[in-house]
Amino acid sequence: MNLLSINNLSKSYGTKILFNKISFGINYGEKLALVAKNGSGKTTLFKILKGIEIADEGEAIFRKDITVGFLDQNFTFDESLSIQQLIDTADNKFVRCIKNYDEIIRLSETDSSDHLADRMEAALNEMNLIDAWDYEKNILEILTRLEIKDTSQIIRTISGGQKKRVALALTLINRPNLLVMDEPTNHLDIDMIEWLENYLQDSSLSILLVTHDRYFLDEVCDKIIEIDNHELYEYKGNFDYYLEKKAEREQIKNSEIDKAKNLYRKEVVWVRKMPKARGTKSKSRVDAFYEIEKKAKQKRIEKKIELTVKMERMGSKIVELHRITKKFPSRVILSDPFTYTFIPGEKIGLVGKNGTGKTTLLNIIQGKEKLDTGKVQLGDTIVFGYYSQAGMHINYDKRIIEIVRDIAEHIPLANGTSLSASHLLTRFNFPPNVQFSYAHTLSGGEKRRLFLLTVLMKNPNFLILDEPTNDLDIVTLQTLEDFLEEFKGCVLIVSHDRYFIDRLVDHTFVLEGDGSIKDYPGNYTEYRTWKGNQKNEPIPSLEKEITKLNIKNKENTFLETTNKKLSYKTQRELDELEIEIPKLEKQKKELELQLTSDIKDYSQIKELSDEAARINNLLDRKSTRWLEIQEET
Repeated sequence: MNLLSINNLSKSYGTKILFNKISFGINYGEKLALVAKNGSGKTTLFKILKGIEIADEGEAIFRKDITVGFLDQNFTFDESLSIQQLIDTADNKFVRCIKNYDEIIRLSETDSSDHLADRMEAALNEMNLIDAWDYEKNILEILTRLEIKDTSQIIRTISGGQKKRVALALTLINRPNLLVMDEPTNHLDIDMIEWLENYLQDSSLSILLVTHDRYFLDEVCDKIIEIDNHELYEYKGNFDYYLEKKAEREQIKNSEIDKAKNLYRKEVVWVRKMPKARGTKSKSRVDAFYEIEKKAKQKRIEKKIELTVKMERMGSKIVELHRITKKFPSRVILSDPFTYTFIPGEKIGLVGKNGTGKTTLLNIIQGKEKLDTGKVQLGDTIVFGYYSQAGMHINYDKRIIEIVRDIAEHIPLANGTSLSASHLLTRFNFPPNVQFSYAHTLSGGEKRRLFLLTVLMKNPNFLILDEPTNDLDIVTLQTLEDFLEEFKGCVLIVSHDRYFIDRLVDHTFVLEGDGSIKDYPGNYTEYRTWKGNQKNEPIPSLEKEITKLNIKNKENTFLETTNKKLSYKTQRELDELEIEIPKLEKQKKELELQLTSDIKDYSQIKELSDEAARINNLLDRKSTRWLEIQEET
């Protein structure tokens, strides 16, 4: 059963073509993901489906007897209403059905006619058909899952993330036959995303969604459609399959362009020498020549975005957090004193539910938020690059090139050369014909890409990325991941994109909302696996502060060539020990220095002594285990 048919749809703005004669359909139970570069028309296509925009040609046809639910990336509410008022005034099939049934019940108190009895029977059948009896129960379940607890809150008083959850709730409670969703995971924490994945896997739901979240895409969708160079391509399979087939398609197209160029060079000589009098064969050859010329003049498909900027030199002292705590009147961020010393090259993920204080911690590290107790010490050479959720605070009436030139006319690169502002923009996929456009004409994703460029232009050596994947297309995300993997400075990432954070981080800070930070030695998925399987076990390692690169540079320190290959589990344990033991030795020395200093406070001396004893015991156990593993080799 076909729910939506897109037939030869085209849309342009002036000379900018978004898509040209694209066609596809969605059948009952089918789940499609739409991927494309920023600015390719994903959001415009959704607006056409909603009737907000008009296509230049073609049509979009919905099946008449279905309910369609739209979740926009940017949504608007009546800000004066409460959440409950929005729910009560929702215009959906359940509300209409229940109102009709209640009206008939009211009329039956004074009317016993056969006509009303027929209406009652029809109303009961409709209530049963759409299962309207459980409407209130379903609303409560969705609100609970999305952690919308106080429905008396006025919309203008809640955060952007809370508004996103309200918009999602209003979309889902209608239980539409077809869901059209633009970046549904933006502003949701990971627990909510995982719940939404399970909800959308319902076989009765048909879905068209735009998402950059590759885990979410794989869990929910069974088909990917892509708008590329104004055309539409379909891939039946998961994200890895899409990447494989896309690469094959691009390779074939590049090969065809190369062949066309070679043939064009031969044919153009013939065309120029050909006499004016043309026979049938000559005319046919000329017509074929113009087709070859058209193909030969196409651009080869290349990876356009290049993230190559210089990093400021980083000294031995990076950032040190000493027993920091932070509370607000309405919530506790850190009640347990937290201490941590960053080292060069670390890539740390910061995860936690919305409201647990992730952004607050980022601001504390940068000195933008005052502490209750403790202190933050920064190295003299540290240059922060902060990619915030809020984005750039700029004048969008400026031209793109002017925004970049306001920062610098020439930008030094890692290889010692430099680029002009215009050339750097070109590398970030803002070609010369776009650079003199006004910034307000950019799509949401293009604005985020421009923001990323301005952050990297300042040559930071400590990158702080707060939800960097929001609104970025998959091509930009893959390029950003490649850049961060090679980045020699520190990286601290807050992200709900599990694929992104799993690929990059060495270990994970977990804020669970109890006023403490847990330091887990692994990525997010490894943490979730440990949490699910070993709830009563301690975290394997409290800290992980010395990289494998640093360990290799220490001669005769826990690094001997093994003759016997260890199992994966044992090798991983050995790797962890070789990181933890030097750290523990460093902590032991620091505590011994503190204990020999002039401390007169007995409680502080006791606290330091207890900590020293704990570190010594831990160091003994770790060292013994390291020797045991060495004997196995």
